[in-house]
Amino acid sequence: MESQHLVTLAKQFGAPLYVYDAAKIASQYQRLTDAFEGVGKLRLNYAAKALSNLSILRFMNHLGSGLDTVSIQEVKLGLMAGFEPESIIFTPNGVSLEEIEEASALGIQVNIDNLSILEQFGSKHPDVPVCIRINPHVMAGGNSNISVGHIDSKFGISIHQIPHLLRIVELTNMNINGIHMHTGSDILDIDVFLYASEILFETAKNFKDLDFIDFGSGFKVPYREGDIQTNVEELGKKLTKRFNEFCADYGKELTLAFEPGKFLVSEAGYFLAKVNVVKQTTSTVFASVDSGFNHLIRPMLYGSNHEIVNISNPDGRERYYSVVGYICETDTFGSNRRINEIAEGDILCFKNAGAYCYTMSSNYNSRYRPAEVLWLNGRGHLIRERENFDDILKNQVDVKHLFETSRKEVLK
Repeated sequence: MESQHLVTLAKQFGAPLYVYDAAKIASQYQRLTDAFEGVGKLRLNYAAKALSNLSILRFMNHLGSGLDTVSIQEVKLGLMAGFEPESIIFTPNGVSLEEIEEASALGIQVNIDNLSILEQFGSKHPDVPVCIRINPHVMAGGNSNISVGHIDSKFGISIHQIPHLLRIVELTNMNINGIHMHTGSDILDIDVFLYASEILFETAKNFKDLDFIDFGSGFKVPYREGDIQTNVEELGKKLTKRFNEFCADYGKELTLAFEPGKFLVSEAGYFLAKVNVVKQTTSTVFASVDSGFNHLIRPMLYGSNHEIVNISNPDGRERYYSVVGYICETDTFGSNRRINEIAEGDILCFKNAGAYCYTMSSNYNSRYRPAEVLWLNGRGHLIRERENFDDILKNQVDVKHLFETSRKEVLK
């Protein structure tokens, strides 16, 4: 998106504000589809946890995507957004048997990642198709917080537990129709991912009636100019060839599935915040904005780098700033960043704000969460209203009648 459009949206809808570029989402979806054009059956299941706004889900459905969900609430959002139940996969972690049964009763494909629930579900529902999540014990990502396929991860059934898994399947006579893995986000080396895929292929040989193999996702996107990213085109060529070979040996054309989340929406997202104060200290120039980690927590939580641009002064000379928020503790978006000269009232744009940004926001410090806008066909469409004070009070129960007596009476 062009800076002038973002400035216009900030004036129209106010700041702070999340903006999502529909054209970028569509181009990322097409890029991944093109990379695997040699696969007979391909299913891209958008990972709803990345950005779960109902209008974004509707747009993904419009593109032809399936949906990857991790909670029963995401399942219900997906159904409300128009996804058919059979196009939704439910891949939770550590949830109750009752939640998995609730999803299954809605016609959703369930994906189970532990032996305990697998045995319980199989004993009660042997005829229901079930996918199994395997932990390949492969570290394919960079940040340990978002790499989930390594040996110490809580996710998936260990490949060393395959004999136990097979015993459960045999004793319950379960219907296993899919095998799944997810190594985590920020895949840096596609050869490591392909190595993990071989583990998944080897595991799949144990099951004779599969419909699909799900390779998760975790494709890395660039966060700054020149940043490394997953070469999905090279991965597409290599994995397509290997997948087709496996299907030929297996004797059946299976569906190759992925669960892209960040890859589809990260670069499409922009977070806009207004500068409240420019503050010079003895060693630093701070640009304090009308936001904080209550709106964008990833820099403080993960140490993630979001490029910050002064879209109010695109031609100004560059100076060094530490961009900070208004939360009443350490709240830093970026330290010593080269940004075009900032004045109070300017609008700063945080890039790569589409994935795991609004969805991880909160009302910390009793602040309102911002509005969301979808940029589509040259226009901004409001897809979530800015919160107000009524939203802060919603669901709170005021028990002031308990304190209408004296302090001694209340505390006795």
